[in-house]
Amino acid sequence: MAKSSKNTTASIEPESFEAASEELEKIVTDMEAGQMSLEASLMAYQRGAELLQYCQKKLQGAQQQVKILEGDMLKTFNTTSDLDDH
Repeated sequence: MAKSSKNTTASIEPESFEAASEELEKIVTDMEAGQMSLEASLMAYQRGAELLQYCQKKLQGAQQQVKILEGDMLKTFNTTSDLDDH
């Protein structure tokens, strides 16, 4: 028995963080519109959870890379300019 295209696309990994984020945003917009059937909503929720997990893994990887590049000593972000102190 052949699966529908919606079922097969649910397990496809996104091309990039940006693509995953964009797809997740579309899913949220579609779900908020309230026009989806229960089955479609459940599938969208599942896909959204997969995308969220993918994005979190990508962000964690990026954080690890920054820690390595900074010698594991991340600097605190300062919102005021250092020039103001002079």
